[in-house]
Amino acid sequence: MVGDRRANEFWYEFDDVTLFHRIPEVTAAFAAIHDILGDNSVQLMVGNWFTMSAGSGYPADYTEFVRPIADPLRVLSGVQLGVVDKYYRHDDPRLVTAFSEFGQGTLFDPRRADVEAEVHTMDGDPPTGYHLWHVFLRSMMFLGIDRHRWARLDPLIGFAWALQSIAKPGHRVVNPGLPRSTVAPLARRWLRRSPEQLDVDFQSQWYPAPSR
Repeated sequence: MVGDRRANEFWYEFDDVTLFHRIPEVTAAFAAIHDILGDNSVQLMVGNWFTMSAGSGYPADYTEFVRPIADPLRVLSGVQLGVVDKYYRHDDPRLVTAFSEFGQGTLFDPRRADVEAEVHTMDGDPPTGYHLWHVFLRSMMFLGIDRHRWARLDPLIGFAWALQSIAKPGHRVVNPGLPRSTVAPLARRWLRRSPEQLDVDFQSQWYPAPSR
């Protein structure tokens, strides 16, 4: 195992309960979202967010769109934050390390060899999961579901997205970290951003727009 041990354990359990071996609550929550929104419900959420977040009716129109799925979103929020709280205190500065190493792809965990994903990082090229996570947590925030918690975690998601967009780590190898001279300016930019600013950032598909 390579990288911060606590971060490795955190991401291993986070991905385990939400993805690789979903617990029944998560499976039921996604099934409920599908039943309410129909086929391709997740893609619909992301597509509508892209359209509505660029319009004058946002966030009211998007809030009304996701209101019917408030109950399953509440379940997903509780499960995710439960894993966070198991490993980190509220506003724990070590969370910055966890998300930084996740974005850079420097967390190598041989326990994921069975799914060919030994590196804890966002899958896909480009890694569209960052947009999906932002859309889900914004949906939660608009519905008053753990709003303050997700508002504090959203900048970390943006930070990891920016790092991975530069590092482009492999998913099955030990990756080198980015130079501190690259990471530090990105931390200063992304960790202070509000959810509203991140809405603008995540309108860029699928990599961050050049900073102005």
